[in-house]
Amino acid sequence: MGGLEACNLADAPAGGPFDVTRISTAPPQALTAALERLLDERSRRALAERAARISALYRSGGTTAQAILCEDDALAYALYRLPATYAATVHVLGRLTERAPDFSPRRMLDLGAGLGTASLAARAIWPQIDENALLDRSEPFLALARRLAGPALEKARIIAGDLSAPPALGAPFDLVVASYALTEIAESSLDHAIDAAWANCAGALILVEPGTPRDYARLMRMRARLIASGARVSLPCPHSAPCPLEPPDWCHFSVRLARSRDHKLLKGADAPFEDEKFAYLAATREEAAIAPAPARMLARPEVLKHGLRIKLCTVAGIEEVTVPKRDKQTFAPIKKKDWGDEVVQGETPARE
Repeated sequence: MGGLEACNLADAPAGGPFDVTRISTAPPQALTAALERLLDERSRRALAERAARISALYRSGGTTAQAILCEDDALAYALYRLPATYAATVHVLGRLTERAPDFSPRRMLDLGAGLGTASLAARAIWPQIDENALLDRSEPFLALARRLAGPALEKARIIAGDLSAPPALGAPFDLVVASYALTEIAESSLDHAIDAAWANCAGALILVEPGTPRDYARLMRMRARLIASGARVSLPCPHSAPCPLEPPDWCHFSVRLARSRDHKLLKGADAPFEDEKFAYLAATREEAAIAPAPARMLARPEVLKHGLRIKLCTVAGIEEVTVPKRDKQTFAPIKKKDWGDEVVQGETPARE
């Protein structure tokens, strides 16, 4: 086990200039209110049945084109999945501004936008964004997005198009986000989709995907292609080298979100919260490169009798370090860390 003599963790801050834990994972109130108004016009039981059908279809490998056939389907999906998608996306964008507090995008492209969830999450972080383009091929999603847009997105460009062959969109965007969008792109079209996303990006490209081994593997394929195209990996990796994790392990993270009464009803759940697992990647242009964190925690700290064991991804690879309670100067800041947090290192710790 790596000891503290090999790892300078005492310098690790409890949080960066932007504290990601202070970001609300709840969708904006204006969006929640708009959804509730639409709910008042419909049977919640009927929407719950639609949500169950849609969820089963997605789990069996179905696509949005098969699952979302009308606005009621889109609304059922919004109630079922939008809270978790928003929570994961706003968390990832918070990680970006935590690492790059000076990054200040004005123009954003939301790929596979669905209901505009990623655009709303981005505006919660960067309210100065003054141009949003939402691209999706699902007309029911886009129709509902127009009804839910509210003041934040009332001037957004809503564009019908395919991620793997998008229409001409004009000048590249400061921020491009594809959130839970590439997961259903066919393997044969995945390279085209990532190439198009990168071509439309002048600053940072953010990919957020379900936290499954399958989606992580696809994300690593996209990561390699972006690096070959000249991209710099800024998050969550501390390097642009091949991922050192080996199966059956995979890189993913988690965010906790509260469930509303309607959310619990649609999911048939009693728990007041759920944990959304996700994987993500931030790639930047060389001229807009964001320095990656020296190390990042790949799991929640493991509590030992005499301290904590933490698993880190570092420039040198995967490291496991023991932090003893007796070293209070080091233990106190590390105890505040959680899954996905940055850790500042002086030296690379010895591997277990």
